[in-house]
Amino acid sequence: MIRDDIKAALVTSMKAGDKARTATLRLVQSAVKNRDIELRTAAAPPADDDATLIEVLQKMIKQRRESIALYEQGGRAELADQEKAEVAVIETFLPAQMDEEAAKAAIEALVAETGAASVKDMGRVMALVKSRFAGQMDMSRASALVKARLG
Repeated sequence: MIRDDIKAALVTSMKAGDKARTATLRLVQSAVKNRDIELRTAAAPPADDDATLIEVLQKMIKQRRESIALYEQGGRAELADQEKAEVAVIETFLPAQMDEEAAKAAIEALVAETGAASVKDMGRVMALVKSRFAGQMDMSRASALVKARLG
């Protein structure tokens, strides 16, 4: 379970005195706790805790990648490096991502399954991608691949 892995990694990094990793893991725990609080008021609790945590981790990585781009445009290499280090720590808790070829093959299969012919059908294909490959594929990259395939 990802939640237990995060807690164990936090304890390990605290014992090792790794301040940067500890700070990042605390940010992760904070984001997870915030998500838990949001879900308390949800009509139906999510069935899979790991899927929820993967979603939180992917959102954190996306935010950091956007920050990296902005820092690099602004000439703030030290802040970009700090964000890159945080991304590296967060990515250790995500399942292995599909490589480019496997992603293209999966999208090709879904396009064939749905009978999608144009960009108008992109929503149906992306819905299947999200349901079947959440956590295994970056959705922004998947979106670009689907668009390229249907366009």
